[in-house]
Amino acid sequence: MEIVEIPPLRAPILIASFGGWNDAGEAATGALNHLLNMWDNTLIAAVDPEDFYDYQVNRPQVSIDDSKIRHITWPGTQIFGVQSPSLPFDLVIAKGVEPSMRWKSFSGQILDLADDLEVSMIVTLGALLADTPHTRPITVTGSGSHPDVAKRLGMNISRYQGPTGILGILQDGAQKRGIDAVSLWASIPHYASSSPSPKATLALVNSLEDFLNVSIDQGDLPDHARAWEIAVDEMASEDSDIAEYIKTLEASKDETELPEASGESIAREFERYLRRKNTE
Repeated sequence: MEIVEIPPLRAPILIASFGGWNDAGEAATGALNHLLNMWDNTLIAAVDPEDFYDYQVNRPQVSIDDSKIRHITWPGTQIFGVQSPSLPFDLVIAKGVEPSMRWKSFSGQILDLADDLEVSMIVTLGALLADTPHTRPITVTGSGSHPDVAKRLGMNISRYQGPTGILGILQDGAQKRGIDAVSLWASIPHYASSSPSPKATLALVNSLEDFLNVSIDQGDLPDHARAWEIAVDEMASEDSDIAEYIKTLEASKDETELPEASGESIAREFERYLRRKNTE
């Protein structure tokens, strides 16, 4: 890992997401891009991609600038420091592409840096495809890396068993080092999974805001989310099978979740309004 610059940070919280398996609709990496756009940031470090990426899986990208000069951008992971004066803490943001190999070494480098920066908590963001309608609020589930952490932070205990991604490895490594770690996952309609999915990105930003009990400027995400939903509406209207399937999903969602979820969402929206009002 190449260290570039370490800015002064106040009780930083590390937020991480990685493109690929953990990032349906680019919703999680989109949330980190939003955070980086909201505040000034400093590049702290870059992970050497040669050690962790298979370039036949994640190929380098060629671009041409205004002078017609070609540039190569290699897949990799970068860590940024975000000094956020409006928040009671600063952020460390780890963003990149899920590595192809040597996950233990990769996560070890990230966690070594987290220790050096005295990170107080790690929050990982992910997104997965699910049987859920695009016309309803995007569901975000949160869980703690350990039952004790989940109980102390008011999170659920993850009962998932099966294949995991680099986020699961980071969470496990953080728990073994005694660093609190939680995970937030957005569920994206599988029939509308083409990237990007700004409605899911907005849901992750809002959930992060609620969990950290802070106010985060939404910027133009609400407008992009509405435009995305309209575009999916138009797509569904052109295929009667998809339209009928969406109605089935809506009925199931409304029957099992909507009454309780509506009350909770109203309460969360009111709490966000109060937080934003207090920061004006």
